Amino acid sequence: MQAFFRAFKITPAMPLEEAPLVALDIETTGLDPRRHSIISIGVVPFDLDRILFSQRRQWLLKPRFPLEPRSVVLHHITDADLADAPDLNEALGDVLQAMAGRLPVVHYRSIERAFLESAIRFRLGESLVFPMIDTMELEARVHRQPLSARIRRWLGGGQLSLRLQDCRARYGLPGYPPHHAVIDALATAELFQAQIATRLGREARVGELWC
Repeated sequence: MQAFFRAFKITPAMPLEEAPLVALDIETTGLDPRRHSIISIGVVPFDLDRILFSQRRQWLLKPRFPLEPRSVVLHHITDADLADAPDLNEALGDVLQAMAGRLPVVHYRSIERAFLESAIRFRLGESLVFPMIDTMELEARVHRQPLSARIRRWLGGGQLSLRLQDCRARYGLPGYPPHHAVIDALATAELFQAQIATRLGREARVGELWC
């Protein structure tokens, strides 16, 4: 973990177009890190011009808690698939090395941040919290927080979905099969590139977006 943090040279004032990025997706057996487990992690390095899909990495991981039927239906990852999978403690060095020096971009940071923090604290007794950009939050700034969005809800118009595939559709991006870590990471990278090109601009500063 020390090497991971030493490699992080990105500052809040850095323009996005200069920032090395990595899309991160975590698949879990549920939504509560106290009762559910990480079963897959996918990362895809990219920047605003290119997605380095040939450098993608994905790990299947042995769950801390038993698989639940709903999880198997969603991810199509079974106990047999995970029989020889390593524990996160064994794979963590490779995961951090694949992300080192890059700013993570996720869709819905509450999952990635909460599950990583819980899993690492359980195994190592240490905290692993780092800045990340959340494409869901960027969509919420446009579609849920402005006054026009609140008025639409007051008038019974509902609110737009912030699910990954629905956000992508608003930019004309194709649909991908969901709940596959490396494919969802790719989908997140493409969405972020579209958000920057359409709304935010390459000159935006990293510190304006990360959290």
